[in-house]
Amino acid sequence: MRLDLREIILTPGAVLPFAFQLDLSHLEFHGQTPVQAPVEVTGQVRNMAGALVLNAQAATTLSLVCDRCAKPFQREKVIQYETLLADHLEREDSQEDIVLLEGDSLDVGALMTDTFILEMDTKTLCSEDCKGLCPGCGADLNVEPCRCEKRPDPRLAALAQFFDPTDE
Repeated sequence: MRLDLREIILTPGAVLPFAFQLDLSHLEFHGQTPVQAPVEVTGQVRNMAGALVLNAQAATTLSLVCDRCAKPFQREKVIQYETLLADHLEREDSQEDIVLLEGDSLDVGALMTDTFILEMDTKTLCSEDCKGLCPGCGADLNVEPCRCEKRPDPRLAALAQFFDPTDE
């Protein structure tokens, strides 16, 4: 979605609201496509004493798979984003988060797509205390205990013989 900012660029205090949906169902993260529902984007551009400020929010429900126990689950994802807009930069080495306009307009759809991608989690867990799967038997440790046969560490076998009561 492209915003035409000509109406508010020269009018201090002017506000341009916007709302639209992004279809990000084609995006793949770690072999999955978690964005099945449309991303609802709302926000506004405000002229604050000659400076344009963009405030936006993107919200959707993600369909994820837990990285520890491999169970599918859904989670709400809400991103808040705020930045300054400018038609040029005074200093190229500025550390501030400033988005450059293309003439008198801004492609807010592309900007929010990039922001959403950058805000995606690198690790997804169904819960903070998920115990995951046993690497030996594959048991879901959230549901059942490990079924592996408990064997002593072979590096400590000599110590087990040292404490063996049958040697007396």
